[in-house]
Amino acid sequence: MTAPHYDSVVIGAGFSGVYMTHKLGEQGLTVKGFEAAPTVGGTWYWNTYPGARCDCISMEYAFTFSPELIEDWEWTERYPAQPEILRYIDFVATRLDVKRHFVFDTRVTAAHFDDATARWEVTTDSGERVTAKYLITAAGCLSTSSTPDFPGVDSFRGRTIHTSAWPREGIDFTGMRVGVIGTGSSGVQVIPKVAEQAEHLTVFQRTPAFSLDCGNRPLTDDERREFKENIGEFKVLSRQSPSGQFTDTLEVNALDHTEEQRNAVYEERWNRHRAIDLIASYPDLFSDRAANDTIAEFFRSKIRAAVHDPETAELLSPREHPLGAKRITMDTGYFQTFNRDNVSLVSVKNAPIEAITADGLRTTDNEYQLDAIVFATGFDAITGPLLTIDIRGREGRTLGDAWSDGPVTYLGLGVPGFPNLFTLTGPGSPNVLTNVVCAIEQHVEWTADAIAHLESVRARTCEADDVAAKDWTAHAVELADETLYPEGNSWYTGANIPGKPRVIMSYVGGLNVYRETCDAVAADGYRGFTIS
Repeated sequence: MTAPHYDSVVIGAGFSGVYMTHKLGEQGLTVKGFEAAPTVGGTWYWNTYPGARCDCISMEYAFTFSPELIEDWEWTERYPAQPEILRYIDFVATRLDVKRHFVFDTRVTAAHFDDATARWEVTTDSGERVTAKYLITAAGCLSTSSTPDFPGVDSFRGRTIHTSAWPREGIDFTGMRVGVIGTGSSGVQVIPKVAEQAEHLTVFQRTPAFSLDCGNRPLTDDERREFKENIGEFKVLSRQSPSGQFTDTLEVNALDHTEEQRNAVYEERWNRHRAIDLIASYPDLFSDRAANDTIAEFFRSKIRAAVHDPETAELLSPREHPLGAKRITMDTGYFQTFNRDNVSLVSVKNAPIEAITADGLRTTDNEYQLDAIVFATGFDAITGPLLTIDIRGREGRTLGDAWSDGPVTYLGLGVPGFPNLFTLTGPGSPNVLTNVVCAIEQHVEWTADAIAHLESVRARTCEADDVAAKDWTAHAVELADETLYPEGNSWYTGANIPGKPRVIMSYVGGLNVYRETCDAVAADGYRGFTIS
């Protein structure tokens, strides 16, 4: 039986998949979408753990392409929680009428390019098979969870939960001894919530986090009205910003100010409860380690002020990596949680985890009796969601083989040897270093324009040139080397996944510069792509 054919297949129904499907349909192309979840939402469908919240301000973490969507949606909080974000994505998908293009509860397992027909053959876990001219991956950067392979995990008699697979009915930890492994973004959000219920909570920390209390609160009517009235200005400012989040960086370097002057600047920005305002206070904070040390020490002073026990405060204070080289997490009462009588902190850097046992967890110097273990151990980020699919390009070469030494892309969108494949927020694009909705809008609109051009010239294939991709990837690495990112042992570089090549997977030159580069490539006839 011949597989149904579509102009395009979109993998994923989060922010990028919803908008990409809309744009392709708007251009008159047939679209087939696949989504593993029962509905739209992407990572915001799966991550339902208590405390899950966005680290971008709600009104900025939203699409700007449609005046009607902006006008008709009302955010309730400054930093939106998971349920509200999921409602927003559903609102957008319903308004744009894109759900009809998707098959839900269906995971794409393979996508193979046929050299003879110049079509992608896509296979799902249900056995469905379709073909398409264009394959667009919108699988997200944080959709493939990572759980370390601890010995003995299958022997544990209690309950284990990963934050990205939290049961939708919730969990009642009342009367339980709970262990949380991990203090990244998920960990710092879930830990205060678990502490409120558990009889006792033990936090197992390898690397302490620079975490900022988000100071969340309801939005006022005036704030919502003012944002909508000035949406044009926001669009301009966000597009001129390296991060998609406008902030007012000073025009002097940190070390040009006295300690008193610097601390006054940091204090004012600390009270804004916005990470970008802190890390971008001075222009040299992320290129000069000595400058970064000044804001890192200010941050540590805040931890010491929040945590009553000096030894615990020191364990919670990051000292080995610069502020921002790992993601600055956003929390609600995280550090204050360690003042509770029912909360203990264990450094697994000093005493590594040896095994999960039938009754709990064993480190090199102690054993902990537990009824439940929460794995807040993060994701195989950016490349993980793509490499879990059996993607094969020309002559059957797998994407995993092409990226065995690290991802090589052109603009983070095209991969040599994989014609008509567009990787939204892929490696080599600004992706997670931005307000990702701004990055998604840029990627979707650029990709839609590229496909419209290909259709207008009746192109058969569009493929990133090998030299262009290698040059772009080398350029991205050179830019990263001029910053402090390489000093962070983080998921930004794949360091959290054993055996994963260590390379910065995001373009650090700024979303504004990246946008200009992409526009110039398109204006020059899609320079760096071979169109045939």
